Amino acid sequence: MSARPEVLISAFGDEAANTKSIIEQLAVLSSLGLKYYSPRFVDVTGSGEVKHVVDLSTSEWEQVKKTQDTYGMTVTSIGARLGKVKLIDVEDGSHNKYVDPKTYLKGEVQNTINAAQALGAKLIRGFSFYHPQTEKPDAYISQAVDRLGEIVDACEKAGVVYGLEVEANLIGQNGHYLAELAEKVNHPNMVCIFDGGNLSTQNMTPVQVFEEYKAMRDHIGWIHVKDYRIDPSLVWTGVVDENRLKNFVPADIGDSGHEAIFRDLAEHLPELTKKVTKLGVPGFFLELEPHLKGGGQFGGFSGPDGMGVAVRGLCSLLDFTNIDYQLRTMDDIIESRGF
Repeated sequence: MSARPEVLISAFGDEAANTKSIIEQLAVLSSLGLKYYSPRFVDVTGSGEVKHVVDLSTSEWEQVKKTQDTYGMTVTSIGARLGKVKLIDVEDGSHNKYVDPKTYLKGEVQNTINAAQALGAKLIRGFSFYHPQTEKPDAYISQAVDRLGEIVDACEKAGVVYGLEVEANLIGQNGHYLAELAEKVNHPNMVCIFDGGNLSTQNMTPVQVFEEYKAMRDHIGWIHVKDYRIDPSLVWTGVVDENRLKNFVPADIGDSGHEAIFRDLAEHLPELTKKVTKLGVPGFFLELEPHLKGGGQFGGFSGPDGMGVAVRGLCSLLDFTNIDYQLRTMDDIIESRGF
């Protein structure tokens, strides 16, 4: 009997912690059996001061790294904000800001790379820029490719990989647009991140979500696991009001069709895993970002209980679709004791 394909399970740390303290984040995730996490918003000292991981000082990164080691956790990716700014400086009625490209590269991009290197992350999560809210993305693909290319070049020099996440309201708002961006950037240090919940929030049916997944499948470097129940009372205008999003659910009961996606993923996991391991990544990640208690433009929250529900829902679905995964075992405990 051939071995079943295997994934690595990770989660956004701040989703799991009521206080956002790094100790609570890692205590919750390690107790759920996870070995990997992605930092985003962090209270390093337990003082109540929460910062984005990119904005931490060198000494704060060192403290986070020390705490990671204590809990036996490894960073999957930096949960960055890169690409969540306007592509061009025009007023479009949105609150999104514009930053000059050179300033952006020297500031936000370099700070994000510094965070990745300090915490031992090989991956950086990012986005594809906001086009004018009143227009379609098509006319802005070339400009986005140029901006993304500069970011990816900087990532390559630093030995890290840029993951471009599919998300509403951005140029890469679906799998077809994301695939086009990946093909035109054409760089091994840029991969795509599939997120079913970010498509079903656009009122896409499971069939439509699956088609967007297939469109970007060859470019996928890892997957965010988030799901959503479509609210029929919300009129679809072509733009997601991210402040109103509240119908997120575990991956085994939502409208994104994760069962079909995972069954297809199982067939392609060997080649996808081979691609990412060549980039220095330990395997193919499924990363939980469940938003079970709410989500918005720059983050979300599930709480310790919500993250537990999300982990169990994902594991149940992986068992059902014949994909293997590993959680902590007694052997890991014995190893950590030094026996």
